[in-house]
Amino acid sequence: MTDDSFQRTDDRFRNLSSVRHASTPVPADDPDPGFGFDAPFDRAGTGSSKWARADAPGVIPMGLADMDLPGPPSVAEALERRARHRAYGYTACDPAGRTLVADWYRARHGAAVDPDWVLLLPCGPRTALRILLETARPQAPVLFPTPEWGGFAQLCRAAGLPYRELPLHLGPGGYRLPRGPLPHPAGAVLLSNPHNPSGTVWSAGAVRGLAARAAENGALLVSDEVHGDLTHPGRTHPVAVTTVDPAHRHLAVTLNSVGKTFNCSGIPSSFALVPDPGLRARLTEALAGYGLWEGGLLEQTAQQAALREGAPWLDALLAHLAAARTRLTDRLGPAVRSAPQASYLLWLDAATLGLPPADARRALVERCGLEASDGAEFGPGGRGSLRLNYALPGPVLATVLERLERL
Repeated sequence: MTDDSFQRTDDRFRNLSSVRHASTPVPADDPDPGFGFDAPFDRAGTGSSKWARADAPGVIPMGLADMDLPGPPSVAEALERRARHRAYGYTACDPAGRTLVADWYRARHGAAVDPDWVLLLPCGPRTALRILLETARPQAPVLFPTPEWGGFAQLCRAAGLPYRELPLHLGPGGYRLPRGPLPHPAGAVLLSNPHNPSGTVWSAGAVRGLAARAAENGALLVSDEVHGDLTHPGRTHPVAVTTVDPAHRHLAVTLNSVGKTFNCSGIPSSFALVPDPGLRARLTEALAGYGLWEGGLLEQTAQQAALREGAPWLDALLAHLAAARTRLTDRLGPAVRSAPQASYLLWLDAATLGLPPADARRALVERCGLEASDGAEFGPGGRGSLRLNYALPGPVLATVLERLERL
């Protein structure tokens, strides 16, 4: 399906093609001058995999974790400048990029990251995690909570590693990490922080405690923090490698990317924070075996522009996301399993919405014209749930709220 068929079947989106460009005057009452989060935004002709998930004309796709919002002007301008120079050959890694990452963490999170820990990777976080697992090659099962991003289980299976899913406790205040000793033996512990799918930000104490319990098994803690820069106003994101006890730091890795933060996941890039020099050297060698070296032409261009100049855009985005979260959680009330504290994901109980738990995704499409992620994709703890992505332009969010009245 394309956006064109969506436009033809819903007159309220007749003007989706009128994308605001940088040269277009911004209305005086625009709450995000120059960024256009509350203006129509058209993804037609961009090959969007998110929109390819729409099941029928008129359906609004809200399943894939990809924003339907215009990205930072600084990234677009940097890519345009670089493209004008018609040398597109192999590129060396700019070592200044490591300092740039460290400076970002210091300014954004108050975290003291040593530039020497930073690996600048020309691949997405999923690929980085797969190669990291193959490098560490844990001899005991890999542990991770559930419900959890389905990529953890998929990558373990692909790497031929046994794994065990640990149920998260869901209480009145939302999810909390498992307490007490971890199952023994354990080779690695994987964590998404903020949590995907609920948007919960695991606290510094919880991360520190999990790292200590992992260290008792000699297990590596890998914290996938690709949503960490999307922590909502008033919340603090603990960076695993600087949060854990220094005695356990050699057993901790943080993975991150500008992709989710700055809406440029179509340009694969990531950075790994690896304090242990031995693991860092082995990971670099393993990456080279796959033909991957630090740097990359488009990757470095987008990453440096985002980290150097993207903060104002990100601040405006976070305000937009927090407002959208409030509107949706107020509407859906007790169906929200855990109030999101970061990112743009809403984790919902299908039964409370009046949807059949075993077939909620299809039912939501049929009743409301909204496509979501099936909770079963997030492991046993996700059955009977749906994940909605609310990173939408203002007019589309308004229509989503109208359609939810059909429940």
